[in-house]
Amino acid sequence: MKLSLVFATAISSFFVSATTGFGFSGQAHALTFSGISSATWGEPTPGSVDTDPIYTGVGSNTFNWGDSNVCPPSQNTPSGCTITGPNKLTFNGSSFSTDINSVFKIADLTYFNGTVFEGTSVEFLPLNLNVSFSSPTGISEVFDFKLHLVNTLNQATAPEENADFVFIDTNLSNRSFTFEGNKYTLELTGFNPDVSQISIKALEGATATTAIYAKIKTIPEPGTVAGLSLLGIYLISRKKFLEKKY
Repeated sequence: MKLSLVFATAISSFFVSATTGFGFSGQAHALTFSGISSATWGEPTPGSVDTDPIYTGVGSNTFNWGDSNVCPPSQNTPSGCTITGPNKLTFNGSSFSTDINSVFKIADLTYFNGTVFEGTSVEFLPLNLNVSFSSPTGISEVFDFKLHLVNTLNQATAPEENADFVFIDTNLSNRSFTFEGNKYTLELTGFNPDVSQISIKALEGATATTAIYAKIKTIPEPGTVAGLSLLGIYLISRKKFLEKKY
């Protein structure tokens, strides 16, 4: 049997599969997801240098970490020093309404950079994000994410160099859910709706407040993905066949 006839049969099957898949896509794009978010912080993971991690707030929306009850050596003067308090992250959920593949605000994050004693911080902090979808979706899902906390030693003279950072762990930034038999994924896109910004910073003793943005995307059916791969193989083979023929 000629190669073209083999693929002709396969391609006809692909178009049946693709029609179903594209129909699903059209239905998905017509959906509008709305609802409200909330979250709690999970049990953190200390870094290799955090030999004496101190933290509170697991299970709530406000998380504190680091020991701030001791003056940093650089400020330990006869007149004393100002205790700023520990580092703090506060998650405030918000309502939302979004179409498929559109970036939307899902929450606000407030980050206070306190002065804490070396070795008392943590490095990774789980975020248990609860999303309650309104009708017609009418479901509630918990999505597990993780933040990376970067705490500097405050040994530089420039304030910018002593800033601390919070990163969204992109390796764990996608979570899926099912509605009416179709699969979707919720992705945290970062702290800016227009560009890829996965981190925020706060100067020593300062507070940074920002929005967290997300996107809901469809997950294609396996048959559609396989069909597209088959079409690509056919087109490449067809091109090589015509090149040899002429």
